[in-house]
Order: sequence, then C-alpha cells, then structure tokens
Amino acid sequence: MTSLAALACTAVTVEVPGRTLVRDLALDLPGGRFVVVLGRNGSGKSSTLHTFAGLRAPAGGEVLVAGRPIDSWPRRELARTLGLLPQMVDDPFPATALEAVLVGRHPHVDFWAWESADDRAAAQRALAAVDLAGFEGRDIATLSGGERRRLSIATILAQDPEVFLLDEPIHQLDPQHQLDVLRIFRRLADAGRTVIVSLHDIGLAARFADSALLLFGDGRWHCGPCDEALNEHSIGELYGIAVRELRWEHGRTFVAA
Repeated sequence: MTSLAALACTAVTVEVPGRTLVRDLALDLPGGRFVVVLGRNGSGKSSTLHTFAGLRAPAGGEVLVAGRPIDSWPRRELARTLGLLPQMVDDPFPATALEAVLVGRHPHVDFWAWESADDRAAAQRALAAVDLAGFEGRDIATLSGGERRRLSIATILAQDPEVFLLDEPIHQLDPQHQLDVLRIFRRLADAGRTVIVSLHDIGLAARFADSALLLFGDGRWHCGPCDEALNEHSIGELYGIAVRELRWEHGRTFVAA
C-alpha cells in the first residue's frame, strides 16, 4: 500500500428508512490498524461496514480506498484490495470445504482460468489457520455452526486483501476459537493490514483493538484510541446500562453494574 490511508471516509452518512444511523462520519485509517466497531443491535454496525465495502451507497459523503473513491474501483480490482466477511453466509450450492475457501481466491484468478496449485495451497493454509486442517473434503452441509463460521473466515483469509471488514466474525465460536481468530487478525494488523471488526464483547475489543468506533444509532458516533474511547461512561451511554470496569494485569473488561 502507498502512504495514502487504506480506508477513509469524509462526512459519510448512513441511513435506513426513517432513521439516520450515522451522521457525517470521518475516518482516516492507515495500514496497520485494528479498529473495533461497537454499538447496540440496530445501531448501524453492519450497514456501516457494508457502506465501507461499497455494497450500499452512503446517504451523504464519500468512502475512499487507497485514496480512490470506492465507486471508481472495478469490482474485481477492489476485491483484491478489500474483503468483507458478512454476518451471515448462505450456501446456495453443495461444496466441499476446500471448494468454499477457493472462492476467496477468485479475484486473483484470471478469467476462464482454473485455480492454480498456489491458490490451492493458499486455501489449505487458510483452513489450517482456523483449525480446519483435514476438512478439505468435508461437505459444508455437515459442518457445525462454529465450523461453518471458521470456514467463512478461512475464505476471507484466502482472499488476502489489504483491508478486512469483519462483521461479528466470532459469533458462534467457542472461547478458544474466538481468541485464535482475533489473534490472526491482530497479527495481520501488526503486519500492515487494516482490520475493521464489529464485536459485542467489550473485553475482547479492549484487548485486541487499537481504536474503537462507537455507534449510538441516532447519528452520533465517536472514534478514538481504545484507552480513551472505552470507559464506564461511554460504554454505559452506548448500551444504556450502568457498567463497571474491571482491570487485571493483562487486560480489562466491563460488566453490568
């Protein structure tokens, strides 16, 4: 990536019928950042990530990827630069786990060409990264919910974009795999990628993210370093409950008071 922000937005407004969820959002995210998006159900987390991905037009403002307006990118080129993991993934056709993960390689494969040995190796590495080594031949219909979620994560790892947009990537995962997945994306951010992830676990957000984007669902938002943005007052206001912060040697979390 160049010195330009990997992803930026200027005065972006996100609306649904009858509501403004986010008003005049301004972000400038370089490579090497892990940003967590927090908010109540319906506050606009998914809609905002979809706007960042170019899947829905903002009601106002502009999203830029590597300094270029997102709607100016050819979709195939954009898919090599930016990847979205949606909250829900459908399986319209039968497939093996390896075939499903190879879908992530399609932006890198020439038209009318088959996946190469390198593509298959990348898919197998992605499966191994999410603890699915040996599942290559498994029918995806036989996977548990958590295994299917990890398969979706393997697919976006195989896609290998510069910017990862992850909508609740750890839902359905057990605690071990939640930590494993967040460690993967922390390492990718440390290696220069940009990671933007929506979560519900504030303790994990504080542990892994550099910055937090708080969406209040009424147009208001706040973005800042986790040490500043995540506190008893802001979390209480965000979720509408009183909370207390608990600290220990290696981290902190928030619990209902």
